[in-house]
Amino acid sequence: MSNEYTHVLVAVDLTKDSRKVLERAIPIAERNHAKLSIMHTLEPLGFAYGGDIPMDLTSIQDQLDDHAKQRLAEIADPHGISADNQYVVVGMPDTEIHRFAAEHNVDLIVVGSHGRHGFALLLGSTSTGVLHGAQCDVLAVRVGKDGEVDE
Repeated sequence: MSNEYTHVLVAVDLTKDSRKVLERAIPIAERNHAKLSIMHTLEPLGFAYGGDIPMDLTSIQDQLDDHAKQRLAEIADPHGISADNQYVVVGMPDTEIHRFAAEHNVDLIVVGSHGRHGFALLLGSTSTGVLHGAQCDVLAVRVGKDGEVDE
C-alpha cells in the first residue's frame, strides 16, 4: 500500500477559520499529487424546528444552499479549486463527511478543531464526530481563539 494520499477532503464551516483549514490541506494535496475537494454541510431546517412547521421550507433551504455555495466559492476559488470539486450537502456534518469520503475514495479528511476541553470535547464538535467514524486519516487543524491571534 502506498503512503501517498490520493484524495484529500477539506470539510469547512464557512467561518473565517475555513481559509486556515484549507491552507493547511493544500500543501499536503500538492505533495501527494492528490485530488482536493472541499465541502460544507448545511443542517436541514427541519431539524432545527423539529419538523413541526406548517410551511414549506424548500425555498428557504434553497436560499441557504445558494448562499453556502457562494461562500464556499469565495474560499475555494482563490486557490484554484474548480466548482466541480466544491460540494454543499444537506445533513448532519459528520454523517455526510463520512458518506462523501466513502463514496469518493477520500483517504485524508481535513477539518478545523476548536481544541475544546472536558465536557465540550466529550459532547462533541464536528471534528470529534468525524474522527470517530472515519475509515481514513483525519487531520484536525487547530483554529479559533485558544490563545492564538486571529489573522
